[in-house]
Amino acid sequence: MRADDRATNFHDVIAAISAAEKTAGRAPGSVTLIAVSKTFGAQDIRPVLDAGHRDFGENKVQEAQGKWPALKAAYADVRLHLIGPLQSNKAKDAVALFDAIHSIDRPKIARAVADEMAKQARKLQLFVQVNTGEEPQKAGVMPREAAAFLAMCRDELKLEIAGLMCIPPVEEEPAVHFAFLEKLARETGVAGLSMGMSSDYETAIEFGATHVRIGSAIFGSR
Repeated sequence: MRADDRATNFHDVIAAISAAEKTAGRAPGSVTLIAVSKTFGAQDIRPVLDAGHRDFGENKVQEAQGKWPALKAAYADVRLHLIGPLQSNKAKDAVALFDAIHSIDRPKIARAVADEMAKQARKLQLFVQVNTGEEPQKAGVMPREAAAFLAMCRDELKLEIAGLMCIPPVEEEPAVHFAFLEKLARETGVAGLSMGMSSDYETAIEFGATHVRIGSAIFGSR
């Protein structure tokens, strides 16, 4: 795919998000687009940066370390989001490089991130990942345990939790999972909802998504 195509795709997605906000009665600009650049190199990312976008998502700490330090140096206002599972032995590197983590899902990870933020004097935006489909192969706290886990993060670790994140099962209607996550967010008093990808982000916006994670619609198939 040419650089011009990625810039065009980015503008198309921004227009679609704006239209979905309007349809849902949401305020303009209330949804943050996270351009998911996993598996793509710096040469693929730069056209979207040059188009003015600044929020990007990566799945793996090690992959992000190979391309983003130089890009962040060149584009100082970039906000980098970790959207994939985090291992505790990568917490130090993740806190140093990322500006937001969307995959806090168990006490060990929450403690490791809290410790590293204190050591590095960095404050990241944190989302708790909820395994809304209760899929054994997928990361995320189980729905029935989410409220207690949030309370532990807030009360014991003194973490500010910005919101909740989910990835619905591919074979199920995503609206059901988006509605559940929105209800859980209301019940637990968090404002952010990181939900919706290339195939379902307009539905996610209808159900209150504040952050949508879109890769292939911008960068092309992997």
